[in-house]
Amino acid sequence: MYAYIKGKLVFKNPAYVVIEAGGIGYHVNISLNTFSLLGDQEAVTLYTWLHVKEDAHTLYGFADENERRLFLHLLSVSGIGAATARMVLSSVTPDEIQTAIINGNVPLIQRIKGIGPKSAQRIILELQDKLRKEGLLSPVKPTASQTVKDEALSALVMLGFARNAAEKVLENEMNKANGELSVEQLIKFALKSL
Repeated sequence: MYAYIKGKLVFKNPAYVVIEAGGIGYHVNISLNTFSLLGDQEAVTLYTWLHVKEDAHTLYGFADENERRLFLHLLSVSGIGAATARMVLSSVTPDEIQTAIINGNVPLIQRIKGIGPKSAQRIILELQDKLRKEGLLSPVKPTASQTVKDEALSALVMLGFARNAAEKVLENEMNKANGELSVEQLIKFALKSL
């Protein structure tokens, strides 16, 4: 319902913030990760998700779109509610939890308050393939030192292709052309093969 809220940060504590936007103060629940990323900014933008229950409408906010996507992935796991998903994102960084899920690191996930051995295994079982296909949730920003292949791979992963499949296709295309392709050409050839 709400994609994001942009406004003045009126109040901040580790559990929630109040953002004034358009003359309305929004009470937004946040993770410790978001709390640490907000710093001392006065004007903020939080990506939001509205949890509607019979007895309450609760707004959750995230420092970036990637943390919100991971939160929604966690909610899709049977037995994981909004409070537990927020606890997961408060206990470890989004990158750490994603890596733990992909690698099947049950002990790390189990250390999170409210997650037992069965829940940790269920999170891994239900999210491992989804997160592998998505690749890194963090936005991939090409740098000058990246090769043409790396930039093309980043673009394909952001388009939704599985990292492993994209890497194989890019490698084949690079070998065919002896490495003499621009990023655009490489992506076009790879899209035909994927």
